[in-house]
Amino acid sequence: MYYYVPYVPTPYPVVREMLRLAGVGPEDIVYDLGCGDGRILVVSVKEFNAKKAVGIEKDPERVKEAKNNIINHGLAERVVVINDDFFNVNISEATVVTLFLLTSVNEALRPKLENELRDGARVVSHEFRIPGWNPVRVVDVKDDNGLTHTIYLYVKGKHV
Repeated sequence: MYYYVPYVPTPYPVVREMLRLAGVGPEDIVYDLGCGDGRILVVSVKEFNAKKAVGIEKDPERVKEAKNNIINHGLAERVVVINDDFFNVNISEATVVTLFLLTSVNEALRPKLENELRDGARVVSHEFRIPGWNPVRVVDVKDDNGLTHTIYLYVKGKHV
């Protein structure tokens, strides 16, 4: 499947609110689909003490950035970046999935989320809904520039 999502880094206040909203903690394995520079991965492990974080990114330049970010934070033992299209990678071990994609991509991703995630897995989407799913919470958060971002929290098994 072909899709294009422009690289726009999620502001750090939004990253932290996404992970807080998902209730990330020491038992969680966080997957960031389209992980960019790896900031969600780093914050999930460093600040929320996630057991493991996995980023999937198809842009080799972003993969390099993410891997450098992970090494610079000394997190290479708990954070992995996979250079691939997230449609090709099994995400079944995830307890939390983070997204900052487009609505059309979220819609295309929905069957994968439904097939591979176990009930209770949390999916947090920055700015864009997952069509056909009902969020359990919707939160607005301001970034450092005063711009408002909407975050959608979905829970597999309570999503429809």
